[in-house]
Amino acid sequence: MKNHKKFLIISIVLLNCIIMGYVDAVIKPEYFEKSMIKIVLFLALPVIYNLIVKDLNLKKLFLLNRKQLIIPLALGLSTFLLIIIGYYILSPFIDFSSITSSLTENIGVSKDNFVLVAIYISIINSLLEEFFFRGFAFLTLKNLTSKRFAYLFSSLAFALYHISMMIGWFPIYLLILAIIGLMVGGLIFNYLCDKSDNIYPSWMVHMFANFGINLIGFMLFGII
Repeated sequence: MKNHKKFLIISIVLLNCIIMGYVDAVIKPEYFEKSMIKIVLFLALPVIYNLIVKDLNLKKLFLLNRKQLIIPLALGLSTFLLIIIGYYILSPFIDFSSITSSLTENIGVSKDNFVLVAIYISIINSLLEEFFFRGFAFLTLKNLTSKRFAYLFSSLAFALYHISMMIGWFPIYLLILAIIGLMVGGLIFNYLCDKSDNIYPSWMVHMFANFGINLIGFMLFGII
């Protein structure tokens, strides 16, 4: 039974990542349409799994311990600053304008709607991804398999999930570095969840990372 549960979680995670990759690379719907698809895949399917199998302790995942947020807050602020500093260091050598044109052409994100998109990405989308990749693909899976496998699988799935949406943004070497960085970030997020046994610490760091990325987006779109 334990092996069946493990196989089911791994299958759901991989299938969802493949579907979202196809949506990003082939279908290319408007951003908010894509978000609805993602909510069904990343939220509804794990909840349905839990209703059937009852392995996912939803209440525990969202059980807040304020003392556990001090280190994640410091990590989040540091990540925010590193992203902004990295942008200013690389911007003289790399043309980031292709990111905004890619966002506009592929998913309809433009200067006119970027404020709403940025708010959604920073707060709601980051929580959705933490629930799926850390709450479901890590915290639940680590009880059914080795902790090492859960660490690696969740962080690798998190990194590979982002590939299709970043194609065309950067030169290939930067794309590879971004994927490596996402995997390392996933490992750090897993560690924070492992220590706290909930998703709030990783969500905080993820949210601040998105704040930094979206601030760059505001600059690239000429909003600030």
